[in-house]
Amino acid sequence: MSRLKLISYVSSPGLVLFSQGYVIVIMSQFELTSIKAMLENFSWGDTLSEIRGHFNDGFSMPPHPTAQVRPINADGVFAELISSPSGDPDRVILYLHGGGFVAGNCQTHRRIACDLAAASMASVLLIDYRLAPEHPYPAALEDTLTAYRWLVNTCRFDPSQVAIAGDSAGGNLALGALLSLRDAGEPLPASAFLISPYCDLTRAGKTFVTHTAMDPMVSPQLVEAMTAWYAPNGNLRHSLLSPLYADLSGLPPLLIHVGAAEILLDDALQLARQAGLANVAVELKVWQDMLHCFHLFAPMLEEGRWAIAEAGAFLNRYLGDSRLAA
Repeated sequence: MSRLKLISYVSSPGLVLFSQGYVIVIMSQFELTSIKAMLENFSWGDTLSEIRGHFNDGFSMPPHPTAQVRPINADGVFAELISSPSGDPDRVILYLHGGGFVAGNCQTHRRIACDLAAASMASVLLIDYRLAPEHPYPAALEDTLTAYRWLVNTCRFDPSQVAIAGDSAGGNLALGALLSLRDAGEPLPASAFLISPYCDLTRAGKTFVTHTAMDPMVSPQLVEAMTAWYAPNGNLRHSLLSPLYADLSGLPPLLIHVGAAEILLDDALQLARQAGLANVAVELKVWQDMLHCFHLFAPMLEEGRWAIAEAGAFLNRYLGDSRLAA
């Protein structure tokens, strides 16, 4: 039996509508309108250098008021270990940033990692995996697996005390890591949280066409260019490049968040369906009018704050309590 769970956590003000079997949440629009107005004048640029520069400048948020950030060497992978005053150091979330495999770093995603640490009452290991095109597939996935194994084998976290999370390309890497660990017979993390995961590099989803005019952040042309840099010679239907085509059986519980106004909507919808058909516990939430990875804007967007709070509750529910003795 499919275990696709439709959830509807809503804080006031709010209204929930059910459409074609999925939950769509209607919320206040004032802050979103302001963000969209800012994005009207935003350009990714034409070159790799411009894309990286604009991404780094455009998506850095104010620092978290209470989070503690410590640089970490995770067996050769640069990372930041983020904790909150109320957090439990015996539980950790491995976070993988988005940026189309070619942009983004700890700086661009430090704030969302801090917010997630506070919401989940766990530490967050935010890694700077290698970027394409200098380091194409599978470099980023290898770094992800290295960081996870460092947590389990060196830091001695039991896998039940580890979760994995990522946005956009980071969601792809999170799924790829889960599949790689499962196929290698290694223990899996307790759960996974995926924000607007890019899980079909063939870009076959209908919303790549139908939602182009709605999405103020991501265009099909940009995604195509980033994909070519990441996997220039790869079979894009390979399960570790496009997890949507993988056998998802045996994966831990998944929480998927996606905006209704983004071109990656279909990726999330199809992923939830495939996971449910594979008897994986999956919770999908579609947020009405929300743009790609809107959680990044949580400091200025109430929906982003609510989404992170819900994700924190999900992760907190599955993470274990104690750490193995060294």
